[in-house]
Amino acid sequence: MTETGPLRILFLCTGNSARSQMAEAILRHLSRGAVDVRSAGSAPRPEIHPLAREAVEKVFGLDMAGQRPKSVNELRAERFDYVITVCDRAAEACPTFPGAPALIHWSLPDPAGASGSEEEKLQTFESSATDLMQRIRLWLSLPRVAERIPAAAPSRG
Repeated sequence: MTETGPLRILFLCTGNSARSQMAEAILRHLSRGAVDVRSAGSAPRPEIHPLAREAVEKVFGLDMAGQRPKSVNELRAERFDYVITVCDRAAEACPTFPGAPALIHWSLPDPAGASGSEEEKLQTFESSATDLMQRIRLWLSLPRVAERIPAAAPSRG
């Protein structure tokens, strides 16, 4: 784990099209850019799921512009302080990273697997985004994490 410079976080899932992308946008927002946050997938999809984009925009007013699905292989040589897996398959296949980052696993259902009407599917994505926001806020409040982020950075909104 690095102790100097900005805190570096990687959210990892399989497709890197929904949960990890939403988590990246949420943490970037909550830290006001003070955390170097990335996301990647073990088998990335070609595009971010449109309902993931819509959910974070609708619920939090966040734009995921500039984000794209990436393979974890693009980031394997980088050092991270924390690697947070947000799906069970990614946790099982999580590669090793230099510097021995702390590994955290959040078992979250894939909202892209939801069935029902478009409105019901969007509600599933919104629920996932809200769950991620709560988990990230709690994680940011941990003393070991909070001490690495400038005092003015965390947003409560």
